Amino acid sequence: MDSFATPAPSLASGADGDEGFLAEARAFLAVALTPELRRAGAETLGVHSDIEACRTWHRRLFARGWIAPAWPQAFGGTGWSARQRFLFDRECALNDAPVLFATGLRSIGPLLIEMGTPEQQARYIAPMLSGDDLWCQGFSEPGAGSDLAAISTRAVRDGDDYVIRGTKIWTTGAHHANRMFAIVRTADGAKRQEGLTFLLIDMPSPGLTITPIPGLAGEHEFNQEFFDDVRVPVANRIGAEGEGWAVAKRLMQLARSNNTPAALVRRVFRRTQLAVAEAGPNLEASVRRRLAALEIELEAFEQMELAALPAGRPRPNDDVRPSMLKLTGSELHQKVSELAMEVAGPYAAGGLETLGQIDPALDVGARAMGKHLAVRAATIYSGASETQRNVMARALLA
Repeated sequence: MDSFATPAPSLASGADGDEGFLAEARAFLAVALTPELRRAGAETLGVHSDIEACRTWHRRLFARGWIAPAWPQAFGGTGWSARQRFLFDRECALNDAPVLFATGLRSIGPLLIEMGTPEQQARYIAPMLSGDDLWCQGFSEPGAGSDLAAISTRAVRDGDDYVIRGTKIWTTGAHHANRMFAIVRTADGAKRQEGLTFLLIDMPSPGLTITPIPGLAGEHEFNQEFFDDVRVPVANRIGAEGEGWAVAKRLMQLARSNNTPAALVRRVFRRTQLAVAEAGPNLEASVRRRLAALEIELEAFEQMELAALPAGRPRPNDDVRPSMLKLTGSELHQKVSELAMEVAGPYAAGGLETLGQIDPALDVGARAMGKHLAVRAATIYSGASETQRNVMARALLA
């Protein structure tokens, strides 16, 4: 049995202010984060770390009772305050904890808690918490990216099942996941948003094929899935048939509020800070000024995050805060990774295939370039930056 399975008291109960909270968190991280896990966290380029490191770290957090800090306690949450959740996330970032494969924990889990049936909650929540189930998101299609109302993948009712034909694309981690949540078209309506239905799909289902899509840096993170008469039980539907647009909107609010948290940006900022320090006097003063300006932006973003999500998730009728957090976080993430790539200079020309073969400085540069390329997608997924600005503008003009 994992040595971290021994129940531990919640940080929220035994802490004496921030210092007590941080002392307990740091003590746990000092023991639970092995050198291998820290290395996996430090070398993360995409939206999650090496999948085996993710699984190990997930199990250790679950055994400790800290895997879903923002969830209600009745469903496995910690009962931590917004500040405690922020402090723990920051400590994980500062200690190079692996970045979890956490689509389930961050989006479909909270959605099931709010909108799922008791049977769906009983089936899916426990394995999501334990890490036995990993989830991916089946929204985008070749003709429906940020414009999700253009979904064309079809699901036809056949008794107690839906039969799905079509394709999904740009699906992060589909090759690791055993579950998918997706929106499909079950009818044509006067408006394109009508006739969409939200389904939970088992990835090993007959007729479902996964094809990898290499990323800009050469890593395998994205996929395309082909559905050839894939059968999904009607019991796996969230909400009513034809009303999947409302369910998907809530899912996107949840996803946008936490898919680029301040702690994720803090990780790459820390690496950039170290690279600037190691470069010494060889850098122009303008680079140090840019780093200082980015640190101010990051600290402001941290305060925004704290103020925007006191309960750990946006209110159901709140479109603005999730879009604000997603826009600010993803664009700041890109700016910091771009500076790291520039600091690496000519060493950033190395590809990931050269890692460990030539020069340690080239390794640093290759990872800086790999991160820069991987983060290019951050302002596209969960709705492009233009979409987020439109959401905020509509609210201001209403």
